[in-house]
Amino acid sequence: MENQLLVPCRLCGHRCGVNRLTGERGLCRAGANIEIATYCLHHGEEPVISGTRGSGTIFFSHCSLRCVFCQNYQISQGDTDKRDTDIRDRGLVEIMLEMQERKAHNINLVSPTHYGPQIIEAIKVARAQGLTIPIVWNSSGYDSLELLEALDGIVDIYLPDLKYGDDAAALKYSGAKNYFETAKAAIFEMYRQVGTRLIVRHLVLPNGLAGSRRALDFLASLSPDIQVSLMAQYSPRHLAVRYPEINRPLSLTEYGSILEYAGKIGLENIFRQELTSQTAYLPDFERDQPFSDD
Repeated sequence: MENQLLVPCRLCGHRCGVNRLTGERGLCRAGANIEIATYCLHHGEEPVISGTRGSGTIFFSHCSLRCVFCQNYQISQGDTDKRDTDIRDRGLVEIMLEMQERKAHNINLVSPTHYGPQIIEAIKVARAQGLTIPIVWNSSGYDSLELLEALDGIVDIYLPDLKYGDDAAALKYSGAKNYFETAKAAIFEMYRQVGTRLIVRHLVLPNGLAGSRRALDFLASLSPDIQVSLMAQYSPRHLAVRYPEINRPLSLTEYGSILEYAGKIGLENIFRQELTSQTAYLPDFERDQPFSDD
């Protein structure tokens, strides 16, 4: 049933309508088959996700967004044919079960939206074969409501981005039309499904260009108890050099003002980052272990 969302494709806010099952590729550039870029036990997520043993993190190739500052650009927008042959030949079910055997706290699916139906089927098979650890849906927040309805009862923890509170910025820097309304609807549905097992990430951009206050206003209206991960790790990556207004790291003053605003509007459960995260969390997907701390 979920495969109907691939024909025409309407998994994300682009709703591009291509026939994925016949090999057509839309804006995300994903085909009919899952492409896994890499996987690892990751210790750099929020503490409740990484825990003490690490999160069983699976990075999918391609992405429904085209963020000019993406730190994962090597796999989201790069040449995915260079990915490791061993990973390419292994199935998602096998990898999830391996992560469980390696004592991961959870299965953390990064940039999964464009493979939603295929992932749902793989999770069902893996659970039939003994997978019991929680499933984390780690997305850009640009998920369609139809996809999220199909995920109801499948996903245990939602970990979406709310990248922008400003649609003009979302279009300019991520190529996403109507991002804020799409993400608000998606996050509302995620909250309906899992309640307090929702953690929303927001990356603060230089010069206030993410529309952070508007994004936080929405989250506070949803629930003052919602868990929000306010990220300070922005540094200019990928194509950001072409945009002078974001071609510098975030300042402590800029980050502090957004933290202060979050408290002012009543958001109580905030994950904070140090500015050292701007270099500490930068991955290199040319390495076997993309993160230096893993």
